[in-house]
Amino acid sequence: MNTRGNLFIVSAPSGAGKSSLISALLKDKPADKQVSVSHTTRQPRPGEENGVHYHFVSVDEFKALIADNAFFEWAEVFGNYYGTSRQVIEQTLAQGIDVFLDIDWQGGEQVKKLMPEAVGIFILPPSKTELERRLTGRGQDSQEVIDKRMAQAVSEMSHYKQYDFVIVNDDFDTALQQFETIIASQRLTCASQSYTHNDMIVDLLAE
Repeated sequence: MNTRGNLFIVSAPSGAGKSSLISALLKDKPADKQVSVSHTTRQPRPGEENGVHYHFVSVDEFKALIADNAFFEWAEVFGNYYGTSRQVIEQTLAQGIDVFLDIDWQGGEQVKKLMPEAVGIFILPPSKTELERRLTGRGQDSQEVIDKRMAQAVSEMSHYKQYDFVIVNDDFDTALQQFETIIASQRLTCASQSYTHNDMIVDLLAE
C-alpha cells in the first residue's frame, strides 16, 4: 500500500494562534505528521532551539541558499528572511508524512504555484482587541513591534479567501478539534484514497 503525505499551508496574523494549534496537534509526536523547520535570519526567541524551531542562519547564508534554488518558498517579513527547504519537503511527503508549513500568505502563494494540491488553512482571531491582547501578553516584543504587527494584521487577514479552510480561534479546544478534522479529511479524499489503495481499487474494478 502506497501512501503519500499531504502538505498543509497554515497562515495567520501574528498572535492568532497558528503555532500553538500546530504544536498541540503534534504534541504526541505522531509518526505521520511533522512541522517543517524553516530557515530564518531573525534572532532566536527565549526557549527556541536551532534545528528544532528554526534553522537560524545569517543573511549571507540565506541569500546563498536562494541563489542555489534551495527553497520551496521564501519571503522577507518584518526585515527578516524565512524559507522552506524544497528537498526536505518533497522527501518527507514521499514517506507518507503530512507536513505543516507555518508561513505567511506570500509564502503560501509561492507554495501553491509549485504544488497546487497543497491544502491551505487560515487562522483568524475573534477580534482585533483579542489579537492585541495576545500579542501584548507574550511579553516578548516591544510596543513598537506590537503596533507594527497590528497594522500588518489587517493586510494579512484580507488574503483569507485564498485558502481552502478558515478557522476562527476563539475557543482553543474548539479550534484544535476543527483543525484535526480538516487534517483527517484530507486522508479520505478521492485522490488520496486512489493513491493509497491503488492496487485494491484496480482489483475491485477488474472484470
